[in-house]
Amino acid sequence: MNIRFESQLKNTIASGLKSLYQLNVEASSIILQETKKEFEGDVTLVVFPYTKTSGKSPEQTAQAIGEFVSASDFPLESFNVVKGFLNLSVKKEFWKNYLATISNDHSQLFDPKKTSDENFKPSKLMVEYSSPNTNKPLHLGHVRNNLLGFAVSNVLKACGHEVVMVNLVNDRGIHICKSMLAWLKFGNGETPASTHMKGDHFVGKYYVLYDKKYKAQVEELEKDGVTKEEAERTAPLHVEIQEMLRKWEAGDPETKSLWEKMNNWVYEGFAETYKKLGVSFDKIYYESKTYLLGKEIIQDGVASGAFFKKEDGSVWIDLTEAGLDMKVLLRSDGTSVYITQDMGTAQLRFDEYPGLEKLIYVVGNEQDYHFKVLKEIFRKLKRNWADGLYHLSYGMVDLPSGKMKSREGTVVDADDLIKEIVEEAEMATKAQGKLDDFNSPEAKELYHNLGMSALKYYILKVDPKKRMLFNPAESIDLNGNTGPFISYTYARIRSVLRKGGAMKLEADKFVSHDSSPEEKLLIKQIYQYSVVIKAAADAYSPALVAQYVYDLAKAYNHFYHEHIVVDAEQKDITSFRLHLSEMTSLVISKCMAILGITVPERM
Repeated sequence: MNIRFESQLKNTIASGLKSLYQLNVEASSIILQETKKEFEGDVTLVVFPYTKTSGKSPEQTAQAIGEFVSASDFPLESFNVVKGFLNLSVKKEFWKNYLATISNDHSQLFDPKKTSDENFKPSKLMVEYSSPNTNKPLHLGHVRNNLLGFAVSNVLKACGHEVVMVNLVNDRGIHICKSMLAWLKFGNGETPASTHMKGDHFVGKYYVLYDKKYKAQVEELEKDGVTKEEAERTAPLHVEIQEMLRKWEAGDPETKSLWEKMNNWVYEGFAETYKKLGVSFDKIYYESKTYLLGKEIIQDGVASGAFFKKEDGSVWIDLTEAGLDMKVLLRSDGTSVYITQDMGTAQLRFDEYPGLEKLIYVVGNEQDYHFKVLKEIFRKLKRNWADGLYHLSYGMVDLPSGKMKSREGTVVDADDLIKEIVEEAEMATKAQGKLDDFNSPEAKELYHNLGMSALKYYILKVDPKKRMLFNPAESIDLNGNTGPFISYTYARIRSVLRKGGAMKLEADKFVSHDSSPEEKLLIKQIYQYSVVIKAAADAYSPALVAQYVYDLAKAYNHFYHEHIVVDAEQKDITSFRLHLSEMTSLVISKCMAILGITVPERM
């Protein structure tokens, strides 16, 4: 149900409980659910929680509440009682009037100010996602991260919240120096342009090469009788990489210049991949500019007693009371650890964005402990925004063996994945014969959009917390729970609207039409939009939007197969069905856009 409509019904039921049984119940605590398909009704109230106070049987309690609602202003057509379940049927006129209302004014469906609960207050939120390293290209794990972060941001915006979308690029450290040193020693001056490689792939190649050369040196030292531990520490490349890092941190001009050049190559590559994925950011932070900020917070924490310093000079925090452990925040030599940077960045963001209520980190579940520690640190520091740190923890993505190219059999590059899925979409579309006289550029755009709809929908339809298996072949199925199926349904609706557009009368002309069960179901599905968006925002789960839009597409296809939409002999009915089709297409388009998916106007 629409949020305000649901609120009206809950208030009516709450009034009934007070009038009938002198029971004071908060309307917001009343739980309503969709009536099961085997029973007549639109919405169901479970009355068992109220029978103790009513002193009557569940059936008698439900009957009395049903009669109270019938006598109220709520547009109830009928009700029935099945044991302790009160099934309520809303008047048909209500659904038709609602379709007329939203057809005349789309904001009555999409504007959260008009659909939210009267008590709803928008929040100022920040979502951090992507967070790549500048020593390798984006991979499959980043794909889920980016798609999830972008979609969650869109869901929150659709719910009426103010959202800042940010990326923190890990552009410094020993791992970045590895690519730099390998290129300096073995690159012979080649560049992404000279090798016709994307910049991120080019730099990633040298990261892999460093590892290969370093392991070879370690093996040689071990053959000479050096222990493995000593070999790893004294291998020439390791010694050189430590010196390069020291120079970088000291601001050595030559080292900094090389670092900037290679990072810029990577940024160009990242930008291309982000464009293919259709994701963006309002602001990008760089670790090289934020990693020292946490040190000041640590010194303040030592002074306040929130942290303590050991004899060797290292700084720690004791989190055992919170069920965690002792955590080092600063090494004995004064260098920072990973969480030091996150401390500084978190403080910076709340300083930069006054009124920020929540900072949502989209990061894999392997970092669960890290973010528990981060929150507890700021609780210890008595930051009033500490509880606003939220880790949106998601599961890893696996692929069927051998389905995609991979580097050393483990990491699947995002660009390879995108290329493969677009090719799969092209083959599937051609096999189905779905093209309507597309020229080459149009067809290319369609294949890309369908491929990306397959990739995005397949990943986003899974609850973020769950680990998932991505099956490329299954994702492009035009008949399953997939992005291409929903895209095809949308294109079908737009074709119907083009065919019958001239017969679409003013929306209030069709109120007299006695809608069929399939038509009523579609209107009810559309009516659920605001409830689904709110639930998805509350749970940070685009999967709820994905399931909803799939159910809506299925409902339209069922309606389409049962009814003639454009009928020259039935102008009033045709107009009604065209309005219903148009609103369905708008909701599909809106939901898919929230998921970051572009739907085709024709196929």
